[in-house]
Amino acid sequence: MLLLQLVLNASLSVTPTAAAAERVTFLRDVAPVLNKTGCTSGPCHGAAKGKNGFKLSLRGYDPQFDYEALLYDLSGRRFNRAEPGRSLMLAKPTQEVAHGGGLRFEKDSDYYKIIYNWIAQGVPYGDAAKDSVTELQVEPKEILMPKPGESAQLKVTARYSDGQIRTVTREATVESNTPTVASVDNSAKVAGERVGEATLLVRYQGKFSTVPVTILNPKPGFTWKALPQHNYIDQKIDAKLQRLRIQPSPLAGDAAFLRRVSLDLTGQLPATDAVRAFVNDPAPTRQKRARMIDKLIAGTQYIDHWSVKWGDLLQSNRKYLGEKGVYSFQEWIRDSIASNKPYDKMTRELLTARGSSYEEPAANYYRVTRDPKPTMEKTTQVFLGVRMVCAQCHDHPFERWTQNQYYQMSAFFSAVGLRAGYEVGEEILFDQRADYEMKHPKDGRVVKPEFLLASAKPVAIPDDSRRRDALATWLVSKENPFFAKAVANRVWSYFFGKGIIDPVDDIRASNPPVNAALLEALTKDFTDHNFDLQHLMRTIVNSRAYQTSIATNEWNAGDGDNFSHAIPRRLSAEQLMDAVTAAAGVRPNFPEVPQDTNAAQLPDPHVGKEGFLDVFGRPQRESACECERRTDFSLPQALNLVNGRTISDAVADPKGRVAKLILSGKNESNIVEELYLAALSRLPNKEESERALKYLTGGPRATRAQDLLWALLNSKGFLYNY
Repeated sequence: MLLLQLVLNASLSVTPTAAAAERVTFLRDVAPVLNKTGCTSGPCHGAAKGKNGFKLSLRGYDPQFDYEALLYDLSGRRFNRAEPGRSLMLAKPTQEVAHGGGLRFEKDSDYYKIIYNWIAQGVPYGDAAKDSVTELQVEPKEILMPKPGESAQLKVTARYSDGQIRTVTREATVESNTPTVASVDNSAKVAGERVGEATLLVRYQGKFSTVPVTILNPKPGFTWKALPQHNYIDQKIDAKLQRLRIQPSPLAGDAAFLRRVSLDLTGQLPATDAVRAFVNDPAPTRQKRARMIDKLIAGTQYIDHWSVKWGDLLQSNRKYLGEKGVYSFQEWIRDSIASNKPYDKMTRELLTARGSSYEEPAANYYRVTRDPKPTMEKTTQVFLGVRMVCAQCHDHPFERWTQNQYYQMSAFFSAVGLRAGYEVGEEILFDQRADYEMKHPKDGRVVKPEFLLASAKPVAIPDDSRRRDALATWLVSKENPFFAKAVANRVWSYFFGKGIIDPVDDIRASNPPVNAALLEALTKDFTDHNFDLQHLMRTIVNSRAYQTSIATNEWNAGDGDNFSHAIPRRLSAEQLMDAVTAAAGVRPNFPEVPQDTNAAQLPDPHVGKEGFLDVFGRPQRESACECERRTDFSLPQALNLVNGRTISDAVADPKGRVAKLILSGKNESNIVEELYLAALSRLPNKEESERALKYLTGGPRATRAQDLLWALLNSKGFLYNY
């Protein structure tokens, strides 16, 4: 390299422009230009296989690779060292020569001059000890606009290893996560488009920063009306709502609350007599609701419901585990939930499991992914909320995680071995003693395990096969900034339909929480109570924020992010199936399992495959991502509701609710009330009652009652958790 530089310097015809220019290096000056002009982007030369035979690292994460590619690819023909202006590196982006990427900058631009002078000066790489960016500062740190239509200018400053500070606003990449709220142009000028919130991601040379943008409702006349605060959750939410001039909705009624909390805690609709009793209970609202929450958490249906949640995340599936394996793993999950096993203990048991997959069911955790890299990816995504998959081939494009860290974390699992056991389908999980080291794909060097983040209380990593134990100790520590936060955020999303950070398993600087103070308080409370999941859930559902109405007011009608009102959520596949059978008064009938087994009690997606549950988005447990479960609505689902046998057979069942009501001799008014209570967990209002009675008395009672129940089961009030 030194000899090459001497030859290049000796052969240069230095122009007055080049001689007078400041020293230009690839690290400090040229690499940022390549990033800004898009040369290293995914659609261009930063793609996995490059573009048109030329490859650079994605977003310039590997400057040494990019430098050598530019110098040596095509035998160095991208430079004309005698006449820098005729270099391909300048001719193509200015379109003097045909360029598939189009015009990237003009000949009279500053970017052209930077690259010209760099070539003229001998294409120096620079000194990583001096030219690397150590810190990125962005001003202002937060943007608050009193109304749409206003603008703000960002200023981005980089601090280098040698202490130099440079304004890099023009070269920094600034993107908005919600351009319809706040857009940003190429000069880092931010424009407020509409009322709402957005986050700007600022990137420069591997460093990131975020800037929250809030655009207030300019409508005059807002006056904050304080509502009762049940706990710290309401305090943190109200503090932000008041600042944003958003008035929260009041509490939902007792019937709506009971249906919501029953579905969220147990996955089941409340029984009709339970609805009547709860609504008529004269006890103070907060008292009777808290009492009901405790009752639901103490029931077996709570265990069923949350076993489904954790079965999804841990991929309990006979495709990977075999029939006996899936039942033993599911039973371990159920026992953990039933005993309210502390979350850190549950996680530690999974990560440090050893032995027979039948005798030590937690060992099944490793039978799904099997290899070190996918096991690491699942572990970080489930337990830390961090997606490391992007860092396998290159440094993460939107976060600080590097390719080196990807393999350092994978090395914790490289010693895990699996071999056949004595029984059919059994596997033994053990620690390998040799030839298990993780190799780096770039140079084949052995990668030693290192934690993703430095620990406040250092944990020694043994240089042997029991490194998983050290990983578990580090991961579940109260000092780990991701562990408790990830599950607190995930559990929150199960009750509100979205996380404080969303998606819940993609925690990164460029995806900040909508209410950082709330998430911090929730996390601290969870760790202070020793990772008690029931305490976390009880705290959430006792809050006013959870119990609020779906009805909106003039100040919160457009708010979908700050938990100022409840947002309807479509029932999950299992909830919907169990709700249909409960409302119709029939028992489910699934193959391969005992009669009367609810959908929430099924061991894995193999049972009832390609039926009602799969149509409505039951995950196949092929991945640990929450995104695998679908809660959207589609045409096949609509057709299934209208014409499918699941609902029609349940409604017309001779032993079902309608048949029993007709045979009991109840009058039309009682029948209407019972069907509304069974399907919607509430009594009909006056208009609904009158319309239903008119229809019921206009023809055969049994047929008309079936029609009424069918209509209720197809209504939004039934299909959604309000």
